[in-house]
Amino acid sequence: MKSNKKTGRLAGLLFLLIFITGIVVYQILQGPVLFSDDYLTATSANSTEIIISTLLLFLSGITSVVIAAILLPIFKKYSTPLAFIYLAFNILSFIAIAIDNISVLSMLELSREYVGNGNANSGILSTLGTVLYKRHWWTHYLSLLISCFPLFILYYTFYVSKLIPKVISIFGIIAVILMFIEILSSILGNSISMNMLLPLGLIQLILPLWLIFKGLNSSTLKTEK
Repeated sequence: MKSNKKTGRLAGLLFLLIFITGIVVYQILQGPVLFSDDYLTATSANSTEIIISTLLLFLSGITSVVIAAILLPIFKKYSTPLAFIYLAFNILSFIAIAIDNISVLSMLELSREYVGNGNANSGILSTLGTVLYKRHWWTHYLSLLISCFPLFILYYTFYVSKLIPKVISIFGIIAVILMFIEILSSILGNSISMNMLLPLGLIQLILPLWLIFKGLNSSTLKTEK
């Protein structure tokens, strides 16, 4: 039982690391640059921040897979399919992050070329910049959409296993659904409101804090035969 408590706390620390990484990357290092009006020049000027952000996202993706692997033995006690589906979706999400990172680095290289060439071929590079900007938009939003799947399985598994309070699991499920609806609507060109992502941000902070201080509910953990 104590080992499962420690596993829950370790998972909580890793979840918190992912949460902090997301804030740093999308609110500080990458988001304000790549989605700004002057992204062609701003990306090159912030090349160090962009490179660091891609490395952080890469590590964040790996951390998600590690969490799934850590929780796999515990989740298997309740549902082997859910345990492996959660792991598989996290691997898929990691691949999506890697593809998005490639798109980001392509924008960085184009920005360097645009700034270095001055007025030479500026029209062509500007057009190419628009294309790469759109490609990054697609890879970013598709990555966000894919990230909803492992999160849904995570909170659903927590719900059926009662490893954490049901109120947290239910809130998490609802938050993921709201995010999925908003991201899918944005992809289809009919964004509802980005505020629909706020509940997920809140629960993604509550969950790791609960796991760190409380761990997994030992009274519900089944003993292996």
